[in-house]
Formats: sequence, C-alpha cells, structure tokens
Amino acid sequence: MAKELRTKVCIIGSGPAAHTAAIYTARAELSPILFEGIPMGGVMPGGQLTTTTDVENFPGFPKGVLGVELMQKFKDQSEHFNTKIIGEWVERLDLGARPFKVHGGEGTVVVADAIIMATGAVARRLSFKGSDESGFWSKGISACAVCDGAAPIFRNKPLAVIGGGDSAMEEAVFLTKFGSKVYIVHRRDALRASKIMQRRALDNPKIEVLWDSVVTEAYGDNLLKGVKIRNVKSGEERDLELSGLFFAIGHDPASQLVQGVVDLDEEKYIKTVPGSTVTSVPGVFAAGDVQDKKWRQAVTAAGSGCMAALEVEHYLATLEDA
Repeated sequence: MAKELRTKVCIIGSGPAAHTAAIYTARAELSPILFEGIPMGGVMPGGQLTTTTDVENFPGFPKGVLGVELMQKFKDQSEHFNTKIIGEWVERLDLGARPFKVHGGEGTVVVADAIIMATGAVARRLSFKGSDESGFWSKGISACAVCDGAAPIFRNKPLAVIGGGDSAMEEAVFLTKFGSKVYIVHRRDALRASKIMQRRALDNPKIEVLWDSVVTEAYGDNLLKGVKIRNVKSGEERDLELSGLFFAIGHDPASQLVQGVVDLDEEKYIKTVPGSTVTSVPGVFAAGDVQDKKWRQAVTAAGSGCMAALEVEHYLATLEDA
C-alpha cells in the first residue's frame, strides 16, 4: 500500500541545487521533502560531485574538499533544518492537477503544492579499456576540465581532450594554462565547433589536433600515464603519453520526468524564464544542471537552488492570497 505524505514543496534531486533549495525552504518553514534517489550507474546520491575527488573551487574550503565529503555536508545541513529525505527514485509525476503528486519507486507518494526539479545532468563518457571506475576514472580521466584541470597531477604534464565542439575547444584552451601540451582527439577530419572557437584552439601553440583518431585504451599505475590512439582511416595505432584525459562530448540532462509536460529545449534541458527558475508549468521550478547547459558548476547550481527556493516561497504566498 502506498504511503502518502503531504508537503508544501517537494524537491527532486540530491546535488548542490537540490540541497540548497532544501536548506532555504526548510528555514522558511515550508517542510520540504526531498527525493535523493538511489545509487545507479556508478553515480551515488549527491550527483556528479560524488564521482570527483578533490574539489578546490567551492568557496569555504581553502584546502579543497572531497566531492563525496562536500555533498555529505550539504545533506547534513538539509537534515539539520528538518528536511525529510527519501531514498527512492521518482518514477513519475502527476502535474495535471494541483496539488501535484510525486510517485517514488518504492511506493511513497508525496502530495505537494510546488515542485523543484533539481535532477541534474550527466556528462557523456566514452567506454574503452581503463576508462571506468575500475580503471582511471577520477585518476586522470575526467569529464570536466574546468572542475579538475588545475589539480596538481595535471600541472606541466601532457593532457588531452576528446571532442570536436565548442566545449572541447573551450576546455582545451583552458587546459593550456596548466598542461605542458594539450591534444584534441577528434574522430573526424573537421571540427564541429564554431569558427571563432576553432580559431582560438588552432592558433594556440600548445594545442595539437589528432585528426581521425579515437582512444582505444587508457593505461598507467595508480594514475593515468598514457592512452592508445587509433587512426580510424589508416588503422594505425600508437601510444600517447598523458597525465590527463578529459571527455568533452556533451551532457544529458535528467529531464525525462517532465518530458511532454514542461517545456524543454532542443537538447532536453528544462526551459526557464531568463533570470529565474520558473518553468512553463506554474508551481514547477527547475534549478541546477537540468536547466543550465552553460555553466554547470557546483556553485552556480547552489545559487540557482537558492533562487528556486525563494521563488517557491513567493509562489506559495500568492496561493494563500488568492
């Protein structure tokens, strides 16, 4: 039998956006209920930060902090202010009538006047020998150069970015600040990036493009030491010495729950009114990477979680006044 809970606001997610929204709404005495999900696909509740090691660019931690530890502190603070956290995935939402209903995967149903979608996005990763958690993921392989590129293990070492779009060019240029040389590994003979971004990368003396190439294997000891590269046209293989390999092949926003109900853009990110977290459905708000395709940082996600909480508080006040 389903267990039904009633609240003013239900938050779906477990990263910085979700927990910041929880902290703010809890302190506003809105009694938030937060669905944090369960471990799945190598990602724990807490989102993408749980797949990283040292986080050195989140304010308040001058010596850095482990991603898992940072997210535990977020969760501890949410619970300190009496956020109710449910360890279930959300199976579906009923948004056709108010109050809304949120159906958890183990039978919990939450009835809420407002919902904050903070389900995040997942960086696309390539699969080859040595690329996963049993290999060199977070030990030299990453999907966020801006997050991890300044780490000591990458300083003055050869690095590589896989991709051919604007994000790949931007990350490659960024990495030239730290690496001794930066390779762009691209499986085609032409880049997809805009002309201006191509120019910035190709004109940089520290960047070299490896055309028509794919990575087939990563190797090392405790840390990444190199990769095997195969030319897709000639079939020739060679070793490339590297200390860092960064995937820059896009992200997939976790917006499936609201697809067909809330307006999404062409890449499936939730559309919000510029400068706000308001979606196309009154009472449904979106914060963090599920609506942010540009910045995708922990601190910007936390900021948008704050915005969502304050906008929910205002929205609920208008309901009471109606």
